[in-house]
Amino acid sequence: MFFGFVISESKGAEMVKSAATRLGSFGRFVTALVATIALGTPLVFAQTSMATILGTVRDTSGALVPGVSITVKHTESGLTRTVVSSERGSYNVPLLPVGAYEITTTMPGFKQGVRSGINLVVGQEAVVDLTLEVGANAEQVTVTGDAPLVNTTTASVSGLVNERQVKDLPLNGRSFDNLITLNAGAINYTALKTPNAPTAGEGNSFSVAGRRPLENLFLLNGIEYSGSSVQSNTPGGVSGQLLGIDAIREFNLVSDTYSAQYGKRAGAQVNIVTQSGTNQIHGTAFEFLRNSALDARNFFDVQNAPAPTPVPPFKRNQFGGALGGPLRKDKTFLFGNYEGFRQRLAISDVTTVPDGNARKGVLPCNLIYTTPATQAQNCPDRNALLEVPGLDKRMLPYMAFWPSPNGRSLGSGVALSFNNPKESIR
Repeated sequence: MFFGFVISESKGAEMVKSAATRLGSFGRFVTALVATIALGTPLVFAQTSMATILGTVRDTSGALVPGVSITVKHTESGLTRTVVSSERGSYNVPLLPVGAYEITTTMPGFKQGVRSGINLVVGQEAVVDLTLEVGANAEQVTVTGDAPLVNTTTASVSGLVNERQVKDLPLNGRSFDNLITLNAGAINYTALKTPNAPTAGEGNSFSVAGRRPLENLFLLNGIEYSGSSVQSNTPGGVSGQLLGIDAIREFNLVSDTYSAQYGKRAGAQVNIVTQSGTNQIHGTAFEFLRNSALDARNFFDVQNAPAPTPVPPFKRNQFGGALGGPLRKDKTFLFGNYEGFRQRLAISDVTTVPDGNARKGVLPCNLIYTTPATQAQNCPDRNALLEVPGLDKRMLPYMAFWPSPNGRSLGSGVALSFNNPKESIR
């Protein structure tokens, strides 16, 4: 969703000019205060959604080199962090946003080293060992190479769903959480929901490594998000989806032996990282259409004469867009995402309603006389139909508020009523 601040002024009649001036001044003050808080707040992520670069610095002979100035630069946003290698030649740069990085080393008596092509993913601890060559500092040695995706510093069992998979893999309904099943041991329980379960505001249910769906923990940029689903275990959103795939960069599922930075729930830990603004303006716009006019009739539909059974109505539109870019280069960035969902379809529903006899005040004898003694006295047959004694006839017209039965009788004064209401989601 896009947010903006607008400051406007207008001139009115003299009799309201003073009040309008006071209200306008107050409005400008509130707007300026909100804008200052929103734009002045630094980018903050919890540790679980970030990445780390660590390693050692050595010379060409293999000796550890302390006191080396190491600058880590996020090439997408210009964010830089500088650390100095320890006495043992080690360095550690935590709390880095995901994305592409470049490492520059500076040390008197050694050539300047540049390591590029490092791409960090959510939750990664990338071990990047650096080697310095003896020479003038004005000389530069450039090395290009990605960091290994396998974390050798932790025992966690995890699976990454990267940006390319999120964007390119086909997804019915564009719900990114369906990609959780790309991980071993993850099962989607959504198919077990009843056909008439609501589809808006609820997410999918997943069992990972045999644990219950309620035990999963979802983290959006490091902040817990349990959503609005019935079981409160999966994020919700339009049509049961959290955000759109245009707003999701990647996510990581940690299924077992995770560290103490995770907690509260014993199931899978799903780390979701959203897109963000960069120094380059980037965006998308989309419209996805599904319409029954383009669908073939089901092979098993009854071919009623003179015309075959029509295709059940189904209309779905998903549309929206995303836009990101710099407000101030290397300093402040903006990213917004909007996704609209419109769906209209027919669903089959069955309801238990009063049958024709109950609408006349007639019920089986065993429902009128419920004790064995009264049944023995008044019911020659416990299923015999009798008019309810003392029934106020004025209540019978209210039976019309229930749908008329069009299915089989269930006994006990009730029957089934089938209908096909059209469901609409906006």
